Amino acid sequence: MVANETHQYTGIIWLLQHFRWTWIGLLAVDDESGDHFLQTLEPLLSQNGICTAFSERIPNQGNFHGFEDLNDQAQNIYKPFMDMKARTFIIYGETMTVMWLITLIVVVAPEYKENTSVGKVWIMTAQIDFSVTGLIRGWDFEIFEGTISFAIHSEEPLGFQTYLQNVRLHWSQGDGFLKDFWEQAFNCSFPNPEATAKVDRSCTGEEKLERLPGAVFEMRMTGHSYGIYNAVYSVAHALHALHSSRFNQREKMRGKRIQLQGLQPWQLHPFLQGISFNNSAGEPVTFNDKREMGAGFDIMNMVMFPNNSFVQVKIGRVDPNEGHKFLISDDRIVWHRRFNQVLPLSVCTPSCHAGNQKKAKEGEKFCCFDCGPCPEGKISDQEDMDDCFKCPEKQYPGKEKDKCISKSIGFLSYEEPLGISLTLVTVSFSLITAMVIGIFIKHKDTPIVKANNRDLTYILLISLLLCFLCSFPFIGQPQKMSCLFRQSSFGIIFSVAVSCILAKTITVVMAFMATKPGSNMRKWVGKRVTNSTVVSSFLIQAAICATWLAMSPPFPDLDMHSLPEEIVAECNEGSVVMFYLVLGYLGLLATISFIVAFLARKLPDTFNEAKFITFSMLMFCSVWLSFVPTYLSTKGKYMVAVEIFSILASTAGLLGCIFSPKCYIILLRPELNSREQLIRRRTR
Repeated sequence: MVANETHQYTGIIWLLQHFRWTWIGLLAVDDESGDHFLQTLEPLLSQNGICTAFSERIPNQGNFHGFEDLNDQAQNIYKPFMDMKARTFIIYGETMTVMWLITLIVVVAPEYKENTSVGKVWIMTAQIDFSVTGLIRGWDFEIFEGTISFAIHSEEPLGFQTYLQNVRLHWSQGDGFLKDFWEQAFNCSFPNPEATAKVDRSCTGEEKLERLPGAVFEMRMTGHSYGIYNAVYSVAHALHALHSSRFNQREKMRGKRIQLQGLQPWQLHPFLQGISFNNSAGEPVTFNDKREMGAGFDIMNMVMFPNNSFVQVKIGRVDPNEGHKFLISDDRIVWHRRFNQVLPLSVCTPSCHAGNQKKAKEGEKFCCFDCGPCPEGKISDQEDMDDCFKCPEKQYPGKEKDKCISKSIGFLSYEEPLGISLTLVTVSFSLITAMVIGIFIKHKDTPIVKANNRDLTYILLISLLLCFLCSFPFIGQPQKMSCLFRQSSFGIIFSVAVSCILAKTITVVMAFMATKPGSNMRKWVGKRVTNSTVVSSFLIQAAICATWLAMSPPFPDLDMHSLPEEIVAECNEGSVVMFYLVLGYLGLLATISFIVAFLARKLPDTFNEAKFITFSMLMFCSVWLSFVPTYLSTKGKYMVAVEIFSILASTAGLLGCIFSPKCYIILLRPELNSREQLIRRRTR
């Protein structure tokens, strides 16, 4: 009829986990049942992350050998009260176990009485029926205020309260138990003619049970009584089933009536196993396949009153029939007055808050630990986590490392200040280049424009204009087409521009050499060499880009890892080797142009653009040599910004160094833009 004790162990674990009590003390009666309790519970506690601060044994039935032994035992029992971290004590035993514990704490060690009131949470098992007898009725039980106890499940049968209210002693004449109970409960004595001692208070037999304090006698149906109540009715139903069985009917027909008085207990077993009925409290009574009632346990809370009386209030239940369901009402619990109705803490180490992780202390139990912040890139979103963990790819750790935040998608946008600035610079330089083209077209017949291959100058200016404009595909969210062509178009256009400069430099050198007497270079001076230089340079770069687009073309991609708080929308270059091959070929052209221009810088001024080309190529090479390490060291949209800046800076350098001196002469010193001036300068 009593619930399986395993459910009580489970309920204790769930209760401790519910209130997050991980540092608890164990007090068990010093006998075989206490040994079994500790051997069963302690591994369960450890498996569920709960540690025992101490484990003490309470003597069974007060087996002491003198006052000194009693005092030593009291000292050992009381020591746990000095541990301010362990606020929760689990006590296992019987009613006498609690009586002796009270004796040890309150009577034998009164000097500690003040300290025992610091407030503890007592958890008592169902084996303990905590009731106050007349012997200890006057003691102070403040220490047990707020006790949480497990009790065998019970319900109130119909009419039970009325029955108790009407109980009178004369109902059970000759019942010695009821007489003894009456005297202890009401603290009185019945007159005894043979006794010579004077009685302080006489019992009348008309006392009423409902007037007794709840600590002495509970008017509700207790778990033990409820079990007996169900047992009686179970046997009655089994007897009824036996009496009504077909076997009994056949025996009646043969004239062999079975007398219930001679019934053997084992004959009821099959009928007990199969009974099922609802008792007067409305609960179903049946046995499971293990021949257990399996009603579970109630969770009770001891509420104390100023007059030292108390009452047990039901606050929850452990119900195995509901899949070991654990129910508890926190708002109905009354804690020890020292806690001021604040949930008590019973932990060795305060909780590690979210954003931290536990670090074990050497030589101590796992419930005692230090707290340390999560390492970079990891979080903990719950308290007391053993390890921090990484956020999903699309999220990043918050500032406090206690949550993951969704990453935003980042790219160089036209709406942000950096994108707006680069756009304005690009447009400005493009307009300036267009103006230069317009100036050169307007003054196309002047000597300074016609000098050094006018057509080549136009091609160079147009290619420089396109160099500025090729910055635009780098701004904005990467799309399939923009990713596919932006690097290849940049590489081809810049190759045309640099090849034009190389052709111009070669033209200067060849023109100077052709002026020497007897030189054979006159036949090479013309458009054939310059056109071949430009076309061949263009075709080589175009072939490299075509191979790149055919083998492993660039495509839009999302970089999850480069930046911790942002998903970078970028163009994956497909083949990095081909990307650097395009840059390498461009660098080769620029290097050749710089070397040739440098060697030709001291040629006569009349024919010489080489000096300006030298400066422009020096700036061009410096920009792109700086680009590579800077590009590799930046991430996200700033990589794109670095490339755009390099495009704008190098193009602006070519435009400024080569064409600003010519524009100066055309616009501000037109008197120098004449054939006579050129001849005069040559003859100086």
